[in-house]
Amino acid sequence: MIQKWIEEIKSKSPKDQLGMILVHNGIVRATSKDGKPVTGMVLSFDEKLLNTLVARYKKNDGIVDIKIWVNQGKLSIGDDIMVVLVAGRYRTDVLPAFQELIREIKNNVVNEKET
Repeated sequence: MIQKWIEEIKSKSPKDQLGMILVHNGIVRATSKDGKPVTGMVLSFDEKLLNTLVARYKKNDGIVDIKIWVNQGKLSIGDDIMVVLVAGRYRTDVLPAFQELIREIKNNVVNEKET
């Protein structure tokens, strides 16, 4: 999936606007943030809100494209939670958008319950 996204973005983006692609691949850990063991998680997400966020962040100056996939259902340790890709012109354009977008997804879009 990630390689396909990268190839697609590189082939369709203006060559003078694409200088960086960042990828985040969130994975279910064996411990919670406070260090307690978990066996997995149950994950759901608000697809409409996710689409709204993507549309908003794509309007940021210097952002060429954004691709996001979010898993849902009962996930086990080692399963992918989500993949976020942000492509753009410069590091100074891409990094802040990347960090803010992931934070918004984690805080507002996904609903996770550790098991």
